[in-house]
Amino acid sequence: MDRTSWLAERRAAVEREYTLEGSSYDEGYDPSTVVHRDFVSELIDLVPHGDTILDVACGTAPYAGMILDRGRGYVGADQSRGMLDRARAKRPGARFELVGLQELPFDGGFAGVMCTDAMENVPPEDWPRVVEAFRRALGSAGHAYLTVEQIDRAEIEGAFASGTHRGWPIVPGEVIEGDTAGYHFYPDRTQVLGWLTGAGFAIVREEDEPLDGYGYHHLLLRTADA
Repeated sequence: MDRTSWLAERRAAVEREYTLEGSSYDEGYDPSTVVHRDFVSELIDLVPHGDTILDVACGTAPYAGMILDRGRGYVGADQSRGMLDRARAKRPGARFELVGLQELPFDGGFAGVMCTDAMENVPPEDWPRVVEAFRRALGSAGHAYLTVEQIDRAEIEGAFASGTHRGWPIVPGEVIEGDTAGYHFYPDRTQVLGWLTGAGFAIVREEDEPLDGYGYHHLLLRTADA
């Protein structure tokens, strides 16, 4: 199988799994951590009162309440209809758009953009397009917050060796599993920094958050004009 078709199948698997899980995703599970909420709060502080934050790959919108309760506008976007159905049920007055990270259409209009717990489903070919879409959504200036999931490098290397042995068109950093929708990509920090600076972002703050068997690299960003 060629890589383009293989990635399309992996992405479809991600969408299917999250759509099926949407109605029960929140039951007994809170995706936010103290560090997530701290970064979201800091992003809100940087967005003027009354301006709007775009939450991409918003899932069931766990942060919408934080944003709306502090007087900022909120727009959520996700490729999973099931996740958005749950988000709309929780926040019936909020605006939600059915669109994936790779197809984000927004051209200005937002003072903040956030993407949590989702970039691990984006393959390396699409990272530049996605972060450039974040920058475009901010118009002339603004701030962004995103997370980059982290796992042990030995696990990543083992997954690459296994995938190569099976004949998959896999590249270093990709992990194909039987759960978590079957596709994760874990870029190294040099790659991430290159993509972000190429899109016109600078790092304001970053923090590592180790968890049980995995973790997050949290990044608060600004545009050159912010």
